[in-house]
Amino acid sequence: MFEQMREEEAKAYILKLAGEYCDTFHNQTAYEEGDRIPYAKRVYDRQEMVNLIDSALEFWLTSGRYTDEFESRLAEYLGVRYCSLVNSGSSANLLAFMALTSPLLGERSIQRGDEVITVAAGFPTTVAPIVQYGAVPVFVDVSIPQYNIDVTQLERALSPKTKAVMLAHTLGNPFELKTVREFCDRHKLWLVEDNCDALGSEYELDGVMKKTGTIGDIGTSSFYPPHHMTMGEGGAVYTKDPLLHRILRSFRDWGRDCTCPSGVDNRCGHRYDGQYGELPAGYDHKYVYSHFGYNLKATDLQATIGCAQLDKLDHFTKRRRENFAYLTEGLKDMGDRLILPEPCEKARPSWFGYLITCKDGVSRSQVVRSLEDRQIQTRMLFAGNLTKHPCFDEMRRKGTGYRIAGDLHNTDLIMEHSFWIGVYPGMSEEMMDEMTETLRKAIQK
Repeated sequence: MFEQMREEEAKAYILKLAGEYCDTFHNQTAYEEGDRIPYAKRVYDRQEMVNLIDSALEFWLTSGRYTDEFESRLAEYLGVRYCSLVNSGSSANLLAFMALTSPLLGERSIQRGDEVITVAAGFPTTVAPIVQYGAVPVFVDVSIPQYNIDVTQLERALSPKTKAVMLAHTLGNPFELKTVREFCDRHKLWLVEDNCDALGSEYELDGVMKKTGTIGDIGTSSFYPPHHMTMGEGGAVYTKDPLLHRILRSFRDWGRDCTCPSGVDNRCGHRYDGQYGELPAGYDHKYVYSHFGYNLKATDLQATIGCAQLDKLDHFTKRRRENFAYLTEGLKDMGDRLILPEPCEKARPSWFGYLITCKDGVSRSQVVRSLEDRQIQTRMLFAGNLTKHPCFDEMRRKGTGYRIAGDLHNTDLIMEHSFWIGVYPGMSEEMMDEMTETLRKAIQK
């Protein structure tokens, strides 16, 4: 059949079939009582699949035109100058931290033994790069019901070795960015915003609503399927600072000094006329390395899905806020038994989940079992208290490798009494009614 067609005609025909296939076999079915209610789920249509097939037909297997488009559009959405696509949100956090170790930053570069203020109530890959490099995480307690860093403890956590603050916006709820940003500016500290659970969230700073991830020096995102948008696996790192961008790209792309994209040679016109380190004069600049880097690039196949998802991001954000409000209305009379989540002051969250803490007399394990028995998926607040996990055993025994500023009372309370349910964009009122009714029955037992 294709022998009778020009290439573009054949491609258009295949893409038309791909769209029809998606419409026929990937339709989202309506919820029926007893169906599983996941905490998160991919929400997509034919455009993601058409884009994916389009890229596959080109067979450009690394980053390419779709990657360029995605980076440009996400940067525009966020209001930043630079964006780098990577292969996961965890890689984004690794890249963001490692950039701050670059010798190009002079006295502000993070050295082994330097301290980074963070929290233990969160996802481990916000902290893992700090430990892996040999810097020291300093853990601060969180507040309830915002579930973000207790900013009154920041000065207590500070030491002469402090170089940075690296924090996540918990389940889409921004931390107190004004206070944290002013603290960092006052003490000349870097601020990394782990924005992986908060893409689309906003925070009012100096009378202007700004996207989270853009107020710190570096922001990160994740595009794993449960997140605010997806490309299967994938992440991004973004900044307004040209030097940080140069360093981020170097660490992402093997540590090389050259800034030419893959497949491009000698864009600067000086590929063979430089002197670098103790290399021979004129050594090929494409193989000069200024950092001990990685290969953290994503593929165009992933970026195609991201481009389609970006078109839906504002709608996804709107639905997350509506679903959060719906659950709050349905649970508002249960405040004597449950602590319900509240947004940070001056914040407009794009909620990732609905975090609930059981008060005295309410068993979290019983409530969670009741929900799961009714096919309602639940999650803990990730690590709960990261320092209690096996990966910290040796450090805990030796009493080295991390520091706790004050105590972690609320962190432990969350570990023992909190859980969350979903607010993802594909969730219907019927699904949320089932969740609230099941919660009500579980608490009354």
